[in-house]
Amino acid sequence: MAAGSLSAVSNTSANNDGILIGDKVYSEVYLTIDNSLIPEERLQPTPSMLDGLDLHTETDLRILGCELIQSAGILLRLPQVAMATGQVLFHRFFYSKSFVKHSFEIVAMACVNLASKIEEAPRRIRDVINVFHYLKQSHRGKRDQLHLPKPWVMWNGVQVH
Repeated sequence: MAAGSLSAVSNTSANNDGILIGDKVYSEVYLTIDNSLIPEERLQPTPSMLDGLDLHTETDLRILGCELIQSAGILLRLPQVAMATGQVLFHRFFYSKSFVKHSFEIVAMACVNLASKIEEAPRRIRDVINVFHYLKQSHRGKRDQLHLPKPWVMWNGVQVH
């Protein structure tokens, strides 16, 4: 047992330059405004645009996702910083992945779950799922309350009068 702990200690540099893992030395991470923002070349075109999604639709999906994260965070009684973290994670995810290939609702749910853990306000995954289910059902109810002419209301592809 002592030999195992001795080898772990020998991996640490004596002059605190970092930790030697394998043949690489890992040390501090420096975050500045220059390296924390997404580079200009990654902003245009986004992966969603490359998959044929127009800018207006992508913007609407980003706004909808952030509103969903905010609403879920309020219902979960998360601190505002956790909701903001979730929204940042949501935006950053979709600068590397496409809205066409990934459901924004599932990504928003994952971002709320991850943000609650990052900001040390963890919520059970079952609670997160239940809140998103509730939001989806309540949104569906609002959509059904739209004042549409009766002949235009469709139910499973069949016109309802």
